[in-house]
Amino acid sequence: MPTINQHITIPKNVASQDDLDFHFLRKEGIAYIEQMGGKLWTDFNSHDPGITILEMLCYAITDLGVRINTPLENLLASDDPKESIHAQFYKASQIFPSKPVNELDYRKLFIDIEGVKNCWLRTYKKKVFVDCKNNKLSYKKFDGILPEFQKDFDLKGLYTLLVDLEEGYGEEVFTTIKEKYHENRNLCEDLIELKKVATEPIAICANVEVLPEADEEWVYANILYEIENYLSPSLQFYSVQQLLEKGYSTDMVFDGPILSNGFIDTEELKNAELRREVRLSDIMKIVMNVEGVKLIKDISVGYCDENRPQENKWIVCVAPDKKPVLCNRSTFNFSKGFLPLNLNYDRANEYVKQIKQDAVEAQQLSASDKELPLPSGVALDANEYTTIQNDFPDTYGIGREGVAIHVTDERRSKAKQLKAYLTFFDQILVSYFQHLSKVRTLFSISGEETRTYFTQAIKDIKDFDEIVKEYPMSNNEELTERLVSQFDNNIERRNEILDHLLARFAERFGEYTFLMKALYGSATDEIVLANKEAFLKDYEAISSQRGMAFNYYVTAKNQSRIQLEKQLWNTNNISGFQKRVARLLGITNERRRHLTKSNVEVYEFKDSDDILVYRWRIRDKQNNIILSATENYPTKSFAIKELYEAVLKLAQTRKNAIEAVFENTIEDNMEVDFIKIDKSSPTNPATPPSYSFSVINPKEKKSGSDYIIAKQYTYYQDLKDFKKAILETIDFMKNEFTEEGIFLVEHMLLRPDVTKEEGTHFFPICADDCDDCGTIDPYSYRVSIVIPGFTYRFSNPDFRRYMETILKQELPAHILPKICWVGSREGTVADEDNDLLCFENAYKEYLLAKANLEQEQPTENNELQELIVAMHKLNTIYPAGRLTDCNAEEEALDGRIILGQSSLGNINFIEDDENKTR
Repeated sequence: MPTINQHITIPKNVASQDDLDFHFLRKEGIAYIEQMGGKLWTDFNSHDPGITILEMLCYAITDLGVRINTPLENLLASDDPKESIHAQFYKASQIFPSKPVNELDYRKLFIDIEGVKNCWLRTYKKKVFVDCKNNKLSYKKFDGILPEFQKDFDLKGLYTLLVDLEEGYGEEVFTTIKEKYHENRNLCEDLIELKKVATEPIAICANVEVLPEADEEWVYANILYEIENYLSPSLQFYSVQQLLEKGYSTDMVFDGPILSNGFIDTEELKNAELRREVRLSDIMKIVMNVEGVKLIKDISVGYCDENRPQENKWIVCVAPDKKPVLCNRSTFNFSKGFLPLNLNYDRANEYVKQIKQDAVEAQQLSASDKELPLPSGVALDANEYTTIQNDFPDTYGIGREGVAIHVTDERRSKAKQLKAYLTFFDQILVSYFQHLSKVRTLFSISGEETRTYFTQAIKDIKDFDEIVKEYPMSNNEELTERLVSQFDNNIERRNEILDHLLARFAERFGEYTFLMKALYGSATDEIVLANKEAFLKDYEAISSQRGMAFNYYVTAKNQSRIQLEKQLWNTNNISGFQKRVARLLGITNERRRHLTKSNVEVYEFKDSDDILVYRWRIRDKQNNIILSATENYPTKSFAIKELYEAVLKLAQTRKNAIEAVFENTIEDNMEVDFIKIDKSSPTNPATPPSYSFSVINPKEKKSGSDYIIAKQYTYYQDLKDFKKAILETIDFMKNEFTEEGIFLVEHMLLRPDVTKEEGTHFFPICADDCDDCGTIDPYSYRVSIVIPGFTYRFSNPDFRRYMETILKQELPAHILPKICWVGSREGTVADEDNDLLCFENAYKEYLLAKANLEQEQPTENNELQELIVAMHKLNTIYPAGRLTDCNAEEEALDGRIILGQSSLGNINFIEDDENKTR
């Protein structure tokens, strides 16, 4: 028989409970004593002082075990609002919802808007014709082209929204719908038009007998209300608890976008489609279910237009994308027995209003009950500890009473020795209790605790100051620094804690860390730690918005160019995909901005021998020069290589090592990791010395030119200012210095105006695109990802491959990317030759022009055409390499290009100083 694979699960509760079993701990302790000192110690009876000590320790461990087994919400609770459960952990309403992804999500989003009763998304159809002979696209069919050279395709990702408005609301609601859509737009999709749903008038005629005690106006009002809901359903909002009672799980309740008015049952929403037919049997069932109705004497349903034929008296067909409504030819007659009734229609209309108002008020609870409350634990002082010495019998003389007055000095000394011996165990135990109290901050997604080892002072040992000297009783921070800081590899341990938290979200940074090790060496752990912390803190957004596009819907009315720029350029108004990828790849600044304008300047000049040479310098955010080259370089590539070497060395310099040096006397030529301190002695003894620092390569000879890589030419006389300058420079290089970023251009947004028959400024196509096995459509679900190829990490082939893998994995599966590694820093080449700069300028002008929504596409000043031209001219930068025989195993791998195993294909290489291939 075949082997049946059994499910392997990890049990939720893996605790052995041994820490709560005093007798087990005592037994294990004695066994350990026997193993370690059985030849010298054979008396394990209760009267033995060693066994008494063991029992006291076992008791303390059981106390710790009890606190560990305290309900988790109590361990995580805190009286400090900054450390409470609500501040430290995500709620279900934060982590489960997502931005709209499918049609149902968008319908929920729009129905949540006041005035929208229901809505439906429809595909907006627009055909594009292809002239394969002349490589052209058009919205009009080409004339005079042979059929084999003419093809066509439909644009995908464009939508029309049909809206069913509540009574009393008009098309002014459409503006709110547009704003809401563009705040939640999916990548490569767009909303072209909004339409008020057309109506299909039908007539229902019925003769209804009601019960003698029934209020006929109330019955009539309920019949009208229920029939209206049948013809054009209204969606009900529910609270969290109501959906849970309906059998939905928590993740199902919070599936989709979070709404203002509560939650919509997905199954009800699916059934609330536009009706394609009205069945007489359904109407009869609705009428009979109204309270007070006795029977239906006669009933019929049909079109209001008498000239329109009805094939089946039981069914009225409704045209597509229309909603059926009752027309004025509908009549309802009521009777009680044989007595006909005359209705008060004004009163009946008031009843209808009351029924609708009651339905609205019944849902008000839904808007206020949208959260699953986090458990409100009772804050415990988990770190409270009392010394085990006070639990010993008084005869030991180490408790609160101490030794008797009449005892000898020898006896008094032995008591002190025992107290000192037990203090060692006390300090270990009190540290465990302190660690337990820090669980809520160590495992917090927003925690700012950098240490992972803790301790605290023992405060209830009698005559403690006679046993231990220089013990900071009132300062736990200082005590922790003295006792355990040397054991706290907090960067490594904090990384492990964050890996645990990331695993709970099914995320990982393993491959990223491995690659970063090759790029940043010893600085990797600290840099990756910062990347993980940023990822977790932003997880609510980068999780729910991963498929969302940026919001281009900005009205230009009454706004200056500067105001528009703040919304569209140098802004965080980018796609959710870019935000997520930036956090996964450690890109610290993901804002849409000019990537060619960086903190780096690489400039050329002629030296004293009239030879063209290059130098570099780095500026901070205040435009101050904080690091400069110390020598001239023959090429830009050499200069840039040394620049990155200096940044890398600063990133690897330990801040705590710098701080330790400044605790002593500062001397000239002192080396700290990769920094050399320079001290100048003034000729005037009354003038204090000045200080500066250089970035060095300690492996090089001090007399060689490669020893000093860079220097800060600012001089300081105050040591505090000097220390601050070094630490700020290191911080800047580790956390703020970046030239990295990503542009994502959705091709669908660059289409010519689809509302017009004729369109200009189409993407250029190639005749090869007309191949039957290829796709002709350059717009639908296509993006261009433009990346600066000149930065330190982005010019590394291994990191590029990893980044391309991440980009393709994170991009929605139906979207095809074109990835371009392009450009140069501004000033290193002529502006007209810098393809990235040309693209940035064209893209910025296009976005600002598109903000004017009087036209769908900015074409009056050729903004769209110039952007298309700029994108077409983008040239990928490849790292310099050499062609290598694939069998040449003895050669170094760096820079090898192996024929048949490279993605470069048949490219003619023209390598210039920036390694650009064309």
